[in-house]
Amino acid sequence: MVDRRHLLALIPVPFLVLAQAELLASVLAGGTGYALLCLVVGARVLVWWGHREWAHRAAERTRTRLREAFLRDPGTRAGEVATLVTRGVHDVTPYVTGYLPQQVLAVVVPLAVVVRLAFADLAAALTILVTLPLVPVFGALVGAHTRERTARQWDALATLGGHFLDVVKGIGTLRAFGRARAQSATVRALAARHLTETMSALRIAFLSAFVLELVATMAVALVAVPVGLRLLGGGVPLHTALLVLFLAPEAFLPLRAAGAQYHAGAQGRAVLDRVPVRAEHTGVAPPDLARAEIVLDGVSVRSLRNFSLRISPGERIALVGPSGAGKSTVLGLLLGFVRPDEGRVLVGGVDLAEIDHAQWLAALSWVPQRPTLVPKDLSSGEQQRVALATALDRRHAGLFLLDEPTAHLDAETEALVLAAVREFTRGRTAVVVAHRPALLDEVTRVVAV
Repeated sequence: MVDRRHLLALIPVPFLVLAQAELLASVLAGGTGYALLCLVVGARVLVWWGHREWAHRAAERTRTRLREAFLRDPGTRAGEVATLVTRGVHDVTPYVTGYLPQQVLAVVVPLAVVVRLAFADLAAALTILVTLPLVPVFGALVGAHTRERTARQWDALATLGGHFLDVVKGIGTLRAFGRARAQSATVRALAARHLTETMSALRIAFLSAFVLELVATMAVALVAVPVGLRLLGGGVPLHTALLVLFLAPEAFLPLRAAGAQYHAGAQGRAVLDRVPVRAEHTGVAPPDLARAEIVLDGVSVRSLRNFSLRISPGERIALVGPSGAGKSTVLGLLLGFVRPDEGRVLVGGVDLAEIDHAQWLAALSWVPQRPTLVPKDLSSGEQQRVALATALDRRHAGLFLLDEPTAHLDAETEALVLAAVREFTRGRTAVVVAHRPALLDEVTRVVAV
């Protein structure tokens, strides 16, 4: 999902770091090479500029892929999708352009510095080798709290965005029933929660930055002070002492930068954790749905926890429950668009994860909650009817998944649609998300989610 090709531009960086330190030490020690030093510095600037340009293009490609993934996922609520495709995908940019490159540099640059100093001054190299792990250790201790606080901050933002979107969509109804002021208070409470979580995450970020800077500064001092004393005593040549003094900060700089970028990219990592996993690999052919039993065995994903359901062949089931309970997520699990964090989805005793996804989709028929037809200029009710007609026309389908199929229809049209659904799904398995009472008369069993 994340485009990492821009990391290839960092290959020359450790060589340029070593070359710059060597030439600078040589020039200050009275040697030659000033023109070559200017060339190396210019090359280092050029490499960094080229990497930044490439990184921003990679971030744009990543944002495009994420938008497509979130918009395709039927198991995510509309409010959360709106937050993910706007604010969420933009939070991935610091992760791609800042944190990932610094991760690479935090490994290759210190390693190159230690190897070079091992040949110039073994004592300095060993000091750096011993003190380097202190930075990631302290960073990991603080980072554990950062991940938790960032996840809570993102949950608060997603809840606020989703609720605000629902309020805006239903503002006319709320005003008609005098509930607008109550919802205003709810939005203010959610905004206050998001503010609290944001300030908590920022406090952790400032604390970790202080800790990493302090550890890195003390580690550099442990290298610089002994080298300076040895230089005064004549125990080390000037060129070697200057080389150590120039390379020691370079060894710790990528680690300090990675620690700083960790917090800048924390929101991006939280967004990437929400990318739906799609089962699109080649697998076994799906069983015959006319005889196969479908079982959701203790599945857990998002708001759906430890949910179990057994669907017999030819059974028509209605899923009911409050908004956000996970009814659409159940359909996403049956479609294979959503993979369970725990539990399994079995079709005829075969795990759905092992079934070829393209063949599985070809064996069923699905009507989403808000079908989108492009480029047809139709109302929501007309789009619903066209989507239903297309779905019911799939005579070969052995499983029908209908997400509130009559939500945008009037009573007369709803009766006609229900009659068609009854006729076309006779003898075949159907799972219907139902909010309207008329749908409950068309099923053999009602399941509360």
